[in-house]
Amino acid sequence: MEIIFSIIQSMGISLGVGCSTLAILNFFHAIADGKIEETERNFMGVTYRVLRVSMGIIFISTIVLAITGYLNTGYAYFTTYFFAQTILIAIVFINAFLMTLHLIPSTFGPAIQASTWYALGFMMALSVHFDLHVNLFIFISAYITLILFTISLVNAVMAYLKQKNQSRV
Repeated sequence: MEIIFSIIQSMGISLGVGCSTLAILNFFHAIADGKIEETERNFMGVTYRVLRVSMGIIFISTIVLAITGYLNTGYAYFTTYFFAQTILIAIVFINAFLMTLHLIPSTFGPAIQASTWYALGFMMALSVHFDLHVNLFIFISAYITLILFTISLVNAVMAYLKQKNQSRV
């Protein structure tokens, strides 16, 4: 059962990473002309719905894995890798909630979401090949660095698109 839910969790994370990529690319495309049209909004809505499905898959599979892991190995299941993964999953959920309610500006929300999905995907990919022993300080430092880089990149692209759009007018 653990293998099945591990595969399901991996599929949910993969789906989330892919949809997150599409979400940010759709966002850039939609704001490129200075306004988000109805068709663009609809495409982004489909992507966000699939992201929510992905999040549901991850949530359920993570809970099942935590319960079965605890029943099989006790507290030894709750490694630093588990906590790092749980932190990322929590951030995906919290940030998505804040973005849905428009409580986080677009200068931060999409970048945090993208960097968190990519960190989650990267960790999942590494865990398949290595027995990860995560140092939480290094993990958090690397994650914050990734967020800052992604915020810079997303805002640079948004500024470029805005400047490009203004030069057309």
